Amino acid sequence: MLEIILPEKWKTISKGLQKLLNLSLVLLGGILVFFLFRELIYLLIDACTGNHNVHDILGKVLVFFLYFAFISMIVTYFSESHHFPLSYLLYIGITASVRYIIVNNGNPLANFWLSIVILLLAFSYILLTPKGKRYKDKRRKMQ
Repeated sequence: MLEIILPEKWKTISKGLQKLLNLSLVLLGGILVFFLFRELIYLLIDACTGNHNVHDILGKVLVFFLYFAFISMIVTYFSESHHFPLSYLLYIGITASVRYIIVNNGNPLANFWLSIVILLLAFSYILLTPKGKRYKDKRRKMQ
């Protein structure tokens, strides 16, 4: 179908831009891996020095999971034929909102609204994911 709509010159430009996007995502993935390991080192340093600030440690753990989610989203982009699954964006939104609530716990009204946002994101995930896939994922986790 694309052959009918686009002339050969535009197909070449499109392929070049796709390669540039792929290269950019590989570079971004490398940078995120660096920051992921840096955050892991910070967590190990906190564990060795005996940091007992729960909010600080949980904030770092959630940042670690955000890096991990972005890296896994890039990997999934390449394994799913150049498509970002919407579920990953919902996971990242939920994780980022939870992190914000944990780190910035001084404003109860803002935390309330962020809790509503988390509820809406979770509800969106339930609506987005077919029932059969959720059931298979649950069974896979139980094994």
